[in-house]
Amino acid sequence: MATRVRPDAAASFAASRRAPDFRFRLPRGRAHAHVGTNLTDIVAHKKITIRELGGCMAPIWSSYYGNCRSLLFMIDASDPTQLSASCAHLLGLLSADPLAEASVLILFNKMYGARFSGSSDLPCFMTIEEMKSLLRLPDIIACAKQNITTAEISARKGTGLPDVLRWLQDAHRTSV
Repeated sequence: MATRVRPDAAASFAASRRAPDFRFRLPRGRAHAHVGTNLTDIVAHKKITIRELGGCMAPIWSSYYGNCRSLLFMIDASDPTQLSASCAHLLGLLSADPLAEASVLILFNKMYGARFSGSSDLPCFMTIEEMKSLLRLPDIIACAKQNITTAEISARKGTGLPDVLRWLQDAHRTSV
């Protein structure tokens, strides 16, 4: 099981629905405000269930840690005002004992286009390096028990998603 959490409860994890042919394809859907929990199955050599948890559910996220092997933590890079809340949620997740052995992928959504084409999905006035610095991400990665990776994606455009799916596949291949 992979758990994808978002501290801001913005658009749904369209990433899994927009996957370019990566040996599987999920029904495409529009991104929508996410408040509850969704389950999505993908098959990449074996079935991986992704449980999506909205930000407003943060007080009860711990009840979903059960058999979580990997954690996808999505940050809305177009809204830097939420970085402090994202950092607090991330630190809480990383300190949870049931997630001590989970692989972690921090996704900066809506940012990918800014570096390569000069325009992101939405207006953003900070670079990814500035966001990582404000989150103190290098310090968090150095102190965390978990193996942490970061990626820039555009769930709307589908950019960067094959790398996320490969990461998921690798994380579930190497976990017990």
